[in-house]
Amino acid sequence: MTRPAILDQAAHVLEARAGTYGPATTSLRAIAARWSLTLGRSVTPAEVVLCMIDLKMVRLTHDPAHRDSLVDVIGYASLMPEVQR
Repeated sequence: MTRPAILDQAAHVLEARAGTYGPATTSLRAIAARWSLTLGRSVTPAEVVLCMIDLKMVRLTHDPAHRDSLVDVIGYASLMPEVQR
């Protein structure tokens, strides 16, 4: 898969998820709030993004050819500027 194709696929996945679940920043804030309760400390949306990237990286370690995990890493990384605003 070419670089433009994988970036395009990541963009399409983000758009589809937004259509299904709403804005990513809203979901990431909600996840951060839940994780804050679970962990007993404040968790930021940016930390959620980093942890989700870590999850996908572990999956890629298991299967480096798994395209969906690679697309998800790219998608999560592209959300970082939005949650840092």
